[in-house]
Amino acid sequence: MKQTLLIIMAVLSFLGFKTPVQASIKKVAPTFWWAGMKNTELQVLLYGEDISSSDVSLTSSDVYLKEVVRQANSNYLILYLDLKEARPQKFDIVLKKGRKVTKVPYELKERIRRGTDIEGFTSSDVLYLIMPDRFANGNPDNDVIPGMLENKVDRNEQFGRHGGDFKGISEHLDYISDLGVTAIWLNPTQENDMKDGSYHGYAITDYYQIDRRFGTNEEFCNLVNEAHGKGLKVVMDMIFNHCGSENYLFKDRPQDDWFNFRSNYVQTSFKTASVMDIHASDYEKAIATDGWFTQVMPDLNQRNRHVARYLIQSSIWWIEYAGINGIRQDTHPYADYDFMSSWCKEVLEEYPHFNIVGETWLNSNVLVSYWQKDSKLAVPKNSNLPTVMDFPLTDLMSKAFDEETTEWSGGLYRLYDYHTQDLVYANPMNLLVFLDNHDTSRFCKNEEDAKNIVRYKQAITYLLTTRGIPQIYYGTEILMAADKSEGDGCLRRDFPGGWKGDKVNCFTAEGRTDLQNEAFDYTRKLLNFRKNNEAICKGTMKHFSICKGVYVYERKYNDKSVVVFMNGTDEKQTLSLVPYKEILPSSSVTDFISGKNVVLDEEITLDGRETLLLIF
Repeated sequence: MKQTLLIIMAVLSFLGFKTPVQASIKKVAPTFWWAGMKNTELQVLLYGEDISSSDVSLTSSDVYLKEVVRQANSNYLILYLDLKEARPQKFDIVLKKGRKVTKVPYELKERIRRGTDIEGFTSSDVLYLIMPDRFANGNPDNDVIPGMLENKVDRNEQFGRHGGDFKGISEHLDYISDLGVTAIWLNPTQENDMKDGSYHGYAITDYYQIDRRFGTNEEFCNLVNEAHGKGLKVVMDMIFNHCGSENYLFKDRPQDDWFNFRSNYVQTSFKTASVMDIHASDYEKAIATDGWFTQVMPDLNQRNRHVARYLIQSSIWWIEYAGINGIRQDTHPYADYDFMSSWCKEVLEEYPHFNIVGETWLNSNVLVSYWQKDSKLAVPKNSNLPTVMDFPLTDLMSKAFDEETTEWSGGLYRLYDYHTQDLVYANPMNLLVFLDNHDTSRFCKNEEDAKNIVRYKQAITYLLTTRGIPQIYYGTEILMAADKSEGDGCLRRDFPGGWKGDKVNCFTAEGRTDLQNEAFDYTRKLLNFRKNNEAICKGTMKHFSICKGVYVYERKYNDKSVVVFMNGTDEKQTLSLVPYKEILPSSSVTDFISGKNVVLDEEITLDGRETLLLIF
């Protein structure tokens, strides 16, 4: 029988008949989708050798081919499908080119989630920021992946890969949950197959693939589910402004207009204030938003409708696939404003309770406020971005707890004065507030700072009781120290105890020093108190001008309130309580920090740098 078949094939070949050959399809994006999404148009990007001239058809009876887009590069086909009537199913995308017929299997899955099921992070949450490569290594077997460009681990190299991964995070979820935070924000986890510096993740090479040195797509989903099981939400870092130069979309780009300056490297000025500057020249605006971060980070052109749809769908795919609770969008003002506005709007229409925070690294509250949803300063435009990052407050906090406070300057006056200007924000409660993150100096810049426990306690108390959504950078709770002048790699040092064989394990009380335990215990106490306190999580804020170097403010929700007295001087201060009677409903109250009873009659006395947290 076999011999007969070979003879028939030989005869057919002699007569000019050839067996159909499948084209090589290297990428399908997105890899699958879901029936029943609010937006019923689906872009499917196909990447394979010389496929653009193929005729396209579908084997489905209720998925319709709306549009076939061919690019200058013959290795791409972009399909737009109509899913209005589509049910969950498997079907083929059929490419026919002469005698060559290629069937690309595709699946529309049934939605497990509904948009309203996804709960975003809010002011009731506290985010814990983790750089996965530097937190904990749970699976040394995935440290080096054959075929990936950066193929070594060197923990002595601050810009090298150290081997942290999802399993390491998973193994320490109890530590994170016990600390009292309610969400984890992970620095980028998508594939970053760059030749060097890939540890930080900000040069994505495949938007639909988890970096295999962290784990698989399925392992990421498992981590999200485990986190949810412990009451922790998950925020995913995304980057729409640029990608990595090793991304196939750049290396073998569909067309030059997928990237700004027609795919030619032009350096950004980093001066994104020009976007909202009414006096800025067109040149300044263009070079800020269209210029590239570096030569190895090509700047995506979101004004290209195919680029825009590709990016939007990639984010929705991760929300639906993994059930994440939020997105932190990197370098938000560097991308096209109108595109980013449309993206936010579409995501929030699909997932009404979701949240997005944009990295808005600008030097004033006025400039930051422009980027928040419903900002009066942006009218008639609207960014649709719910949450912005309060970088100006971070800068003030880096100084406020070191200086002597007077009634008109320095120290805590900086914080009071800043809050008097909160009217510029459409929603001050939707500001991400933080002492430090992966791009800034740590709050403890050096060992001297780390030894000043009073400074730390005042700062963390303020962070967790002021308006907004607090974020804590991993290691801050154990007084990890670093100055940005030492290099970004130093800001992202390994968490002690995250690697087998570490001499110190700060995940345990036994492994921490007395001072670290004091900081950790204080932070843990405040965080767990905050979780159940609606006055802080949801309440209004009322504050008083500085008196004798003391800052006083109240957080109130319904009939519950929390009042903070914070002495910003090194000296003992005695205050008359007459100005504060409206926020002091009782004649005595327990101070949450010390556990002592505080009598509230005519005066109150605070020791130097003392803080009181009074619960009514």
